[in-house]
Amino acid sequence: MGNTLATMLTVTTYGTWLRGDRRGWVDDGKILPADPDLESADRSRMKYPPYLFSRDRRYDIGTFIGESLIARLELSIHALHVGTWHAHIVVGATHHHISEVAKCAKDAVRYGLRAGRPIWTADFDNRFCFDIRAVLARIRYVERHNESMGLPAAPWPFITKFQPPI
Repeated sequence: MGNTLATMLTVTTYGTWLRGDRRGWVDDGKILPADPDLESADRSRMKYPPYLFSRDRRYDIGTFIGESLIARLELSIHALHVGTWHAHIVVGATHHHISEVAKCAKDAVRYGLRAGRPIWTADFDNRFCFDIRAVLARIRYVERHNESMGLPAAPWPFITKFQPPI
């Protein structure tokens, strides 16, 4: 990825962040305002109820994600959070396309949980970090999510400290 030092990915679970959502939503990289009619139309087409992660499975889900990204793509994981309806992952610089990283993370959870139904939304959000300050800010953002749940900032043993390039 050229000068990209790290990337933060956000993946959301099925049915929890639809187009038109009141929190805003993203299309083609642009943040768009709420559109209740569009959200309602999308909700009516859902074949399953929204998918949420239970508190007692979140650590396992993070393990599925981290171990898969490390084993399959040889990535460094600098921060990871698994919430009820989303996950944030900060990965180090990689030659892999970011869509491959997102697919690997999502597939690991699908395989690990064997839910028999959709778990994830089709897409994901990514934030490329081109300087050290941006990397550290994204890592801290993710760590605060863990701390707000009463967890350590980096609860998984595979999380590695970001080492700026020399």
